[in-house]
Amino acid sequence: MTGDLNARPASAKLVGLIDDQNPFDYDFWELLPEQIAAANETFQARVSQIKLLQNRAEEGKVREVGRLHDIIPLLFAHTAYKSYPESWLFNQKWPMLGRWLDTISTKRVLPVEGEIKGLDHWLLRLEEQGHFMGTSSGTTGKCAMMNNTRADLDFAGKTLMHSIRWTGLNPQNDRQIVALGQVAMSTRNMATGRPMAEAFSLPGKMPLAPKVPPITVGGVLEMVLLRKKIAEGTAKPSEVAHFESESAARQKSLQDSVEQSAEAIIANRDTPLHILGMYGPLYQVAEYVRAKGFSGKDFQPNSSFLAGGLKRAAVPPNYKEFIFETLNLTDERVCQTYSMQEIGSQAPRCSAGRYHVPPWMLLLLLDESGENLVEPQRSGEAEGRAAFLDLSLEGRWGGTISGDKIKVSWASCSSGNRGPSIHNDIQRYADTEGGDKIACSGTIDAYVRGAAS
Repeated sequence: MTGDLNARPASAKLVGLIDDQNPFDYDFWELLPEQIAAANETFQARVSQIKLLQNRAEEGKVREVGRLHDIIPLLFAHTAYKSYPESWLFNQKWPMLGRWLDTISTKRVLPVEGEIKGLDHWLLRLEEQGHFMGTSSGTTGKCAMMNNTRADLDFAGKTLMHSIRWTGLNPQNDRQIVALGQVAMSTRNMATGRPMAEAFSLPGKMPLAPKVPPITVGGVLEMVLLRKKIAEGTAKPSEVAHFESESAARQKSLQDSVEQSAEAIIANRDTPLHILGMYGPLYQVAEYVRAKGFSGKDFQPNSSFLAGGLKRAAVPPNYKEFIFETLNLTDERVCQTYSMQEIGSQAPRCSAGRYHVPPWMLLLLLDESGENLVEPQRSGEAEGRAAFLDLSLEGRWGGTISGDKIKVSWASCSSGNRGPSIHNDIQRYADTEGGDKIACSGTIDAYVRGAAS
C-alpha cells in the first residue's frame, strides 16, 4: 500500500479488494455507502491539492460528498487534460504548460530548468520530478496529458494483470508475446505491460515487436504542426519536403509493422502465443498470414489475445471470425477490457460479453449533457454518458466525464457477477449527429487556461 492510500483508509480498503480472487462479485447497493465514504475521503484530501478541483467544488458549492449527486459537479470533462492553448504547445512555451499542468495535478509541477528539445524531452524532464505523463496521441492537434505517480504506474500494471487472470487466462511463463503494429512509447504503457511480460514470456524469450520507429507524442505533434503550417501556406519548402518524406516513411513503417508482426506469428506457430494489439491491425496480420498459406490448423490451440477495440478501423463485419479462424483463437482466450487514459483501472469483459466495474471505481451514468445523474436501477439497463471516480489514482483527481455513450446494468450479470456492468456496445458521442457537447467543458477549460496564464 502506498503512503497516499495509508492516509485514505476507506479508499485503501476498496482498492485492496484487487487482491481478492473476484472483486467484481459485489452487491452495488450494499457497497455504495462505503464507496461514498471513500469518495468523500479522497475529495477532502484532493481539494486542497488540485486547483481545478477546488474551483469545481466552489462553483458547485460542494463541501463534502454524501451521495452520488454530490460527485457530479466535481467531475472533470475529459477535455480538461488538453485545455491549454494550442499555441503554448506549438510555440514550446514550457513554463506556461508547466503552470497549466500544475492546476490539474496533486503534486506541484516545478519549472523545468535548462534547454528543452521538444515535447518528448520536456515529458522526460518532468519524470525527474516524479510526474509520469499518460498522453493521448494528439492526432487532431493537442494531446491530452494526465499526471501519474510511480504508484499509479505500478497499479496500472497490477489491475491489467488482474483483469487478464479474471477473464480466464492463466499465464505460466509458457508463451511467446507478439506485439502488433508500431508501439506507442510512453512510460505508462511500458510500466503497464511489464508485469504481463514477466508473467507470460517463456524463459529467455523477449516479447517480439516490429523493428520500426516507435510512435511518440512528440513525433505526432511535429507532423500535426507541419500539416497546420502547410494548410496555412506558411511552411517553407524544406518543411514541406520533410513532411512528405516523413509521411511516406511512416506509411512504410505501418506496412512493415504488419508484415513483421505476421512473420513473427508464423515463425512461432509451434509455440503458444500471446498477441497484443488492436483488432484492426490484427485483421491485416491475419490477411497476410492467409496469403502466406497458413490458417488455424497451423497454430497452437491455447494462444491468447489481449485485445484493444477497433478505433474506427475499416474492417468487414466478419472480421473477428476471420481473425479467430486464421490464428486458432476463441473468445475464451481473448482478454478485452474497457478503460481510458483518464482513469487508472480496467473493467474486464466477462464470459457474457459485459465489462465489469471494480469496486474502487465508482460508475456514474449521466445524461448526454453530463449535468444530471441517471439514477441506478435494480433491474434492466439504462443508457447515458459514462463518468467515473477512480479512487486508486494519486497523481490527479480520479473523477472524469468521458465522451462515451454506454448502457449500464446494476443487476447481477448472467456470468454470475453481481457488480455493475457495461454492455459491449459502446459508442462515442463525437460520432453521433449532434457531436459531443459536455456542458461543463467550456467552464473547466476557461478556468484552467486562466489559472495557468
